[in-house]
Amino acid sequence: MESKEIPVKTLIEKAFSMLSFSYTPYSHYKVGAALLAEDGSIFGGCNIENVAFGPSNCAERTAFFKAISEGVKDFKAIAIVGGPGGKVDDFCTPCGVCRQVMREFCKDDFIVIIAKSVDEFKTMTLKELLPESFNSQDSVGQNQK
Repeated sequence: MESKEIPVKTLIEKAFSMLSFSYTPYSHYKVGAALLAEDGSIFGGCNIENVAFGPSNCAERTAFFKAISEGVKDFKAIAIVGGPGGKVDDFCTPCGVCRQVMREFCKDDFIVIIAKSVDEFKTMTLKELLPESFNSQDSVGQNQK
């Protein structure tokens, strides 16, 4: 799936490189992410834990918040890798909070890449990952049943 539009392997490599910055003294589960903006820039992120747990931040949100804090709000894709001690043996999917942050800033066709290596990965759209979601453009009562 490596293309000019979405450089999948480049994103996966960047996500892997972010594992070394992960701060996980409590869970020891390191996660790295690489977020591709519409303009082609890539923002890396890692998870950062806190003893109080609530102030902890996931790798995906770190990447989004870095981009947004620099004025970037249009995104194409994100690659995510993770595992115990930074050893990636399985796919690492985003938590519910990260999925909702993605939904706030991304369209349904935003690509989510979860990888074990640059050669072993899965891709899905945000709509597939978070079906029947809502965002700030939806009316409050529209999606309630």
